[in-house]
Amino acid sequence: MSKYDKLVTNAAGRVVPTIINNQSALPYMGIGKYRPTGRKAAPLIASSADYPADGNKVVASLREALIKCGLKNGMTVSTHHHFRNGDLVANQIFDVAHEMGIKDLMWFPSASFPCHEPLTKYLEDGTIDHIEGSMNGALGRFASLGKMKGLGVLRSHGGRYQSVQDGEVHIDIAVIAAPTADPFGNANGVNGPAACGLLGFALADSQYADKVIVVTDNLVPFPCIPWQIHGNYVDCVVVMDKIGIPEKIVSGTTEITKSPDRLLLAEWTAQFCDEAGIIRDGFSFQAGAGGTALSIGIYFSEILRERGWKARFARGGSNKYLVQMLEEGLTDYILDGQTFDLAGVRSMRENPRHVNTSPFTSYNYHGKGNFASMVDVVILGATEVDVNFNANVVTHSDGYLLHGIGGWQNCLFSKCTILPVPLFRDRMPVILDEVTTLCGPGELIDVIVTERGIAINPARIDLIDKMKHSRLPVKTIQQLKMEAEKICGKPDKPKLGDEIVAVVKWVDGTIIDSVRRVIS
Repeated sequence: MSKYDKLVTNAAGRVVPTIINNQSALPYMGIGKYRPTGRKAAPLIASSADYPADGNKVVASLREALIKCGLKNGMTVSTHHHFRNGDLVANQIFDVAHEMGIKDLMWFPSASFPCHEPLTKYLEDGTIDHIEGSMNGALGRFASLGKMKGLGVLRSHGGRYQSVQDGEVHIDIAVIAAPTADPFGNANGVNGPAACGLLGFALADSQYADKVIVVTDNLVPFPCIPWQIHGNYVDCVVVMDKIGIPEKIVSGTTEITKSPDRLLLAEWTAQFCDEAGIIRDGFSFQAGAGGTALSIGIYFSEILRERGWKARFARGGSNKYLVQMLEEGLTDYILDGQTFDLAGVRSMRENPRHVNTSPFTSYNYHGKGNFASMVDVVILGATEVDVNFNANVVTHSDGYLLHGIGGWQNCLFSKCTILPVPLFRDRMPVILDEVTTLCGPGELIDVIVTERGIAINPARIDLIDKMKHSRLPVKTIQQLKMEAEKICGKPDKPKLGDEIVAVVKWVDGTIIDSVRRVIS
């Protein structure tokens, strides 16, 4: 099988393949330029006659379930990442596959974490051909060095759902680890010892996969209420002693940053939103769960409280600070994509205004609209930004795959996208002439906030006008780049070869950039 072929230059000026793992792919055409045709993919038609009349789909082991679902060479196996670094299920799937002598599997996770490092041995021996999902840590290094047999494919959360519903990726077997399930396969993530919040990243898997296995360590009598995964999609249920490590799934100690520089980024970001008129009664926002983003949420809360305003909704990842806003009446709703701490899990379980969402409703670009473009402001991070406001989130200054895309690309469609980033990390400037890997086009990135100043995209004349008399240090992106280079010097480009080891998909399924092999 050829990893890639037929290189072209896409609309972003990046050289990308149009044959990936023997499948045709489209180059990036520009924002909103590609219109899909045809109909959505569909799962196999099933018959209730082939399933237990009493609704009990429990089988003795994961191995038995995989055999029953017909695991064989070359299949695509999917998992979700709601357990984050506490996942105890994904590795076991490939342990079983290895024991069975299965080869050339494609792993299709919604994200991977350091706990999945053991899977490098299955990439080496051919049990797994390649990964289409985030690759960081050991997996990212393995792929970056050109060791993976197939080509890696990186997608956003919405892009993952899009790829499945469009038939770009066909899931043969989906394995859904669920903190609570009943024998019929109904499942949720809000109850049980491994409670993680919602299970939205497994929605496409449950709907479109040929076979679906639910794995749980908390089997309850039918019906499992609420059900986030519907048992009518499920083929087998497996009960294990433990599916996740709670303290690694969620953290009860998510805290705001104590770094003076990051606190400054948070303060300036909130002040910018205030002065630009973004914060108002009934506005909406999304911020991540990192220390800087949490701090920005605190500033937002203070402004709303002082003025007697409230947000209409906040997009999650949820955390205790967002939950406090909801319970204090500073926001009407949390529309949650994943839950980052124990307070979020509790709130989702107890509060009907804490709503679980999925990549279909939130981010899927090939739908009849989605939530992303309705959000007034989104606060995101980046590993690199360039003078054209393009941004990178998957590789770092050395070229190694470091992070997944997550919902980052999808969030760029909000009414205002702000990236609070340090001017440099480890003496390496963050603002460059050109990003190593293009993940987000500069047309969609509005403001860069650093500890040395704030740059507004020249295309956002409205924001520039509103900030003309601001006390904030508004500068050009070129000025910020020059300041970084004055302190750190001009950085060397990473040592990359010609070989492509992965591609980055845009939200519409087209290819926006290639990731090159790192020369170690």
